[in-house]
Amino acid sequence: MTKREMYESRTEEFLLPLMEEHHFELVDVEYVKEGSSWYLRAYIDKEGGIAIDDCEVISRLLSDWLDKEDFISDSYILEVSSPGLGRPLKKEKDFARSLGKEVDVKLYRARDKQKDFTGTLAEYDKNTVTIEMEDGSRMVFERQEIALIRLAFDF
Repeated sequence: MTKREMYESRTEEFLLPLMEEHHFELVDVEYVKEGSSWYLRAYIDKEGGIAIDDCEVISRLLSDWLDKEDFISDSYILEVSSPGLGRPLKKEKDFARSLGKEVDVKLYRARDKQKDFTGTLAEYDKNTVTIEMEDGSRMVFERQEIALIRLAFDF
């Protein structure tokens, strides 16, 4: 287990009981470097959407616990937020909830000179994702070739 995975895993273990207690969903925890700064991010959600006060409650509890445990050796910035409209599908529950909904799929490498696809999430398993295109055809993507998959949204 890498340092990053260990930090994310320990943080997730702490947060899961809090999520249950507050009736929130833990969408994701990530420990990433952007520029010269490290970020520990927790994305939370709830039915009807997350509010700033919800993020503040979890942020304070998480911050106090992190100060006490002190297991992250780097200097980092803590963020607790909503996953927002661009919420990626990562976990089994994300895919299950999104079946039959329109998704955007972005690939690492172009397929037929195209990297971006939009269609209805028709099927998924641990190795593949299938979307139904507007014309009724289906496209199957290997999970390892997908850079990002999220619900599609129009403005």
